[in-house]
Amino acid sequence: MRRLAILGSTGSIGVQALDVVARFPDRFEVVALAAGRNVERLAEQARRFRPRLVAAADPAAAAGLRALVPPGTEVLSGDDGVVAAAAHPDVDFVLAAISGGAGLRSTAAAVEAGKDVGLANKESLVLAGELVMRRAAERGGAILPVDSEHSAIHQSLLGHNHTEVRRLILTASGGPLRGVAAEELPGVTPERALKHPNWSMGDKITIDSATLMNKGLEVIEARWLFDVEPGRIDIVVHPESIVHSMVEYIDGSIVAQLGISDMRGPISYALGHPGRLPLDLPPLDLARLGRLSFEAPDPGRFPAYRLAYRALELGGTAPAALSGADEAAVAAFLLKRCRFTDIARLCAEVLEAHVVERLGSVEQALAASDWGRREAERRVKNR
Repeated sequence: MRRLAILGSTGSIGVQALDVVARFPDRFEVVALAAGRNVERLAEQARRFRPRLVAAADPAAAAGLRALVPPGTEVLSGDDGVVAAAAHPDVDFVLAAISGGAGLRSTAAAVEAGKDVGLANKESLVLAGELVMRRAAERGGAILPVDSEHSAIHQSLLGHNHTEVRRLILTASGGPLRGVAAEELPGVTPERALKHPNWSMGDKITIDSATLMNKGLEVIEARWLFDVEPGRIDIVVHPESIVHSMVEYIDGSIVAQLGISDMRGPISYALGHPGRLPLDLPPLDLARLGRLSFEAPDPGRFPAYRLAYRALELGGTAPAALSGADEAAVAAFLLKRCRFTDIARLCAEVLEAHVVERLGSVEQALAASDWGRREAERRVKNR
């Protein structure tokens, strides 16, 4: 029996994870749930899965939650409550799915407590990847990626000698604006940019997919997850989203992981590792698809992903500053306070303005991200 804490349980990944968990009551026990402000959904989950602890990041939300959960369920609030869920002594596996920099503290707490972590919060490694991975190794916990691309790489590395890896190849769908001409991009509306052709995701990650910033952040994640230099991590656009990523070896062989576009696949892989869980997802029908296509990303139209390589080159707190700037720029675009093409431009300006420091702590990473966010907001206001 694997005992779980699910952080971000009311979001897309958390809901799908609980869907997987519900199918295997003999394999999993939900010990703790944590979410933000969606009290009704969190309470419904608590009534169904009967965790010992629930935590609402918003203290005001937690006040109303106490009357809605089953008797005997402990209710906590704020960052401390989410951290307590992550480090609960009865938990052995933490699914970290709180989006944005807000998820870093709880991820770090789970790592510090020696838990195995299914990582769906990319900012934990973007902001502080070197620290998180080093501490996980020291504390004895495993980090299992939940992003479909990194899960694919993890699966493609199994059974192979890591010293024989030539490069990692991250696939990108190209997002909802892949075929849009450069001259049209400044006029793209949030509504148009949110129409992803293959995946159903939150607003922030969907806009990041549209700019290709999401793929750049995944390069930073992959650098730390798999201990591979940035120069050996490539991106290829694959519109069908069937090949989720690939590993090329020194003899020229490429190992890829394929599957339908359903996040329950990588979620179940992380939950069940080192085994696999039998899911009743639709089979992949390659004959019906007929073809799989690939193309190089276009940095002229979508320059955002290249900023991630620049941040890794600068090192230290630079990736954290870039992440914070991106959060603010995307928020401004969604509020129609800046153009689509301003997102990458703002992030580039903030990154080059950042005074890079050697990264020594989670709090320093969060401070750098906060600085990037504030600096981007200031530049939006002054435009």
